[in-house]
Amino acid sequence: MNKAQQRPFDTLYRKHLNALRRQGMAESIIDLFARAIRRITEFWNVPPDILTLEQLEGYFDAMVRSHSWSTIKVERNGLQFFYRQILKREWDWVNIVKPPQAKRLPDILTLKEIVRLINGAR
Repeated sequence: MNKAQQRPFDTLYRKHLNALRRQGMAESIIDLFARAIRRITEFWNVPPDILTLEQLEGYFDAMVRSHSWSTIKVERNGLQFFYRQILKREWDWVNIVKPPQAKRLPDILTLKEIVRLINGAR
């Protein structure tokens, strides 16, 4: 981000923090939502108020590959709050689908294996 963009970003960032506090958010949530703004700004090296939908999609595409689902949800919620409360814009919803988790059946022991385990424990 260049110097001309840094000052408006700093102003928006402070407004974001103040709005989160006015909403009664816990400090931990404030930190997480603020980090979402810093991360996307660093990712694209431009202020978040000029990001396009394509840039948002690209950011979340990268996030899906490298972060947990809970982190992605927090990032999305932080950015959504920023767009609605600070920029007074509708949030262009980025379609993110949680990948299905592979379910594994537990190993089942045979009667002989159970007996051997019990006898071996003595």
